[in-house]
Amino acid sequence: MTIYDYTVETINGTPTTLEPYRGKVLVIVNTASKCGFTPQYEGLQKLYEEYKDQGFEILGFPSNQFAEQEPGSNDDVQQFCSINYGVTFPLFAKSDVRGDNALPLFNQLTKEAPFRGFNTDTPSGKMLDGFLQEKLPELLEGDSVKWNFTKFLVDREGRVVARFESPEEPAAMKEAIEKLL
Repeated sequence: MTIYDYTVETINGTPTTLEPYRGKVLVIVNTASKCGFTPQYEGLQKLYEEYKDQGFEILGFPSNQFAEQEPGSNDDVQQFCSINYGVTFPLFAKSDVRGDNALPLFNQLTKEAPFRGFNTDTPSGKMLDGFLQEKLPELLEGDSVKWNFTKFLVDREGRVVARFESPEEPAAMKEAIEKLL
């Protein structure tokens, strides 16, 4: 199965697949509105605006799995993103991105791009690593998504080519994105 075959739900509740994004460079990211990393919406939107005309898409998947930092409805999420960050890239329905009820899409993404740890040379990487080790060590086990704003870069053939962990700012993906466009 390719990433294009998985069924997902739009933020408006319509079942679909990722087939409309075949042939594009994608960033697939799990998001949350009440997270310390929420300001990354701004950086994601900037990337989207810069590259969308070159066959680039960002696909946002809100999730309430990490400290319940996405408590609102799908409508709440859409309004929050539009009003606060001017988000125009596609958002999908709130979903689990890890565990027994995870979207199969995210199981595929994490299988193709395993967890390699956080960059603890940065303050935010060190903070998140320390927080998870102390408070939620079970989240550090395996390759699944560890926190909000884990970003997966997918090439035009649907292959996951890179994983950028939560503390990594969207701008850190620019060089890798440009190589694929």
